[in-house]
Amino acid sequence: MFTRMLAPIAGVLLLLPTSTQAVQAQGRVIESAGQYSVVSHRERVAPVNDMTEKRLATLLPKLMEETELDMWLVINREYAEDPVYFSLVPQPTFAARRTTMLIFNRLADGTVEKLSVNTYPFGSPYESVWSGGDLDEQWRALAKLIVEKNPQRIGINVSRDWPVADGLTKGLHQRLLDVLPVDYASRLTSAEELVVRWVETRTAQEASILSTAVALARGVIAEAFSNKTITPGVTHTDDVAWFIRQRFEDLGLDAWFMPYVTFQREGSQCTDDMPFCSNGKGVIERGDVLHTDVGICYLTMCTDTQEMAYVLKRDETDAPTGLKSALATGNQWQDLLTTEFTVGRTGNEVLAATIEASQTTGINSSTYTHPIGFYGHAPGPTIGMWDNQGPTPVRGDWPLHANTAYAIEGNIKQSVPEWDDQTVQIMLEQTAFFAGNKVDGKKVTYSAGRQTQWHLIR
Repeated sequence: MFTRMLAPIAGVLLLLPTSTQAVQAQGRVIESAGQYSVVSHRERVAPVNDMTEKRLATLLPKLMEETELDMWLVINREYAEDPVYFSLVPQPTFAARRTTMLIFNRLADGTVEKLSVNTYPFGSPYESVWSGGDLDEQWRALAKLIVEKNPQRIGINVSRDWPVADGLTKGLHQRLLDVLPVDYASRLTSAEELVVRWVETRTAQEASILSTAVALARGVIAEAFSNKTITPGVTHTDDVAWFIRQRFEDLGLDAWFMPYVTFQREGSQCTDDMPFCSNGKGVIERGDVLHTDVGICYLTMCTDTQEMAYVLKRDETDAPTGLKSALATGNQWQDLLTTEFTVGRTGNEVLAATIEASQTTGINSSTYTHPIGFYGHAPGPTIGMWDNQGPTPVRGDWPLHANTAYAIEGNIKQSVPEWDDQTVQIMLEQTAFFAGNKVDGKKVTYSAGRQTQWHLIR
């Protein structure tokens, strides 16, 4: 059942496209989510726990060494779970029962002890140091453990700028300070660098599963943008949005936001000062350009996908040449962006280089790309915002690392001769994996291909 799901990611990115063939590199047509298997919730537990244990055994020691932390504390309680908590614990886990304390202690040989001080022990991969029902005793047990291990730098999840690294509540933080000896309290430091690196880094298993998750999302979009779902002159954009939502539900896939569907129509306005031109909602008519944005999570990996469709007029058999040219320009913008991906370069630097390349090429583009993985909007380098095409403080200053994934998100605007030179906006968002600075140029691979052809509704 996992053979297809764990298949290698395919595709080669040809940089600096100079032809239609180059622009369409990594294009993939996915006709239906039915092409892919979805394992049951019960069957998801084993592979997810396997991935978690391997991350804890191989990735965490490396990151703790790089961020110079001797110990990392993840302390949370029911109803106020730390954002990073579920990426650390065995499944199925639905909450931090009572007060849950995870302790990661780096040893002299570089390995990391995985310890818990909890009322309800987890079992593997955690060693239970204490279990019981008295909360004060639990806190004293934590303090005793910390003193015994004698770490010099203790990371805690407090951060002004990164929500994912700010999971330690004020009340729990104060209790920690209350039980620690003064000289140990002074060793506490923000673990934000460790948390961001932990959440943004993708293992080979996760990258492969992300491919299937994205393929499923793209497959549902293909089903929605077809005559199986849409009858021109009858079907409402909201009908299509709710079809997508229900289809995900039927497949057992969690949507992390409500999908939406909008249209652009010949005669509607689209100017340079409009951030988004696809604002039409209502009954879908022939000649409409449709857009959707969807996001799901499957086997811990989340997606964020935008694609475009065209509703053929009665005398048409294909999209107008001007629209096909506009979509190709959108693919060219994607290539200009991913060409700039280099380990160590910040999100702000990638954005500036992409804007310069677009202007040199004559493409009217807007870039707002973000990392993806455990969350649809994951931490890591922000590469532009839809409402800010300049530097983004802090998050835009974060550098790119190898083995990370991104929602390649943005849009281009281009006039369409067949629409009396009216401007049409092409909004695209496709997930891609960044392997690092590969010498053969294969550093960015679309997880499940990308849209290079219009979805056509006849």
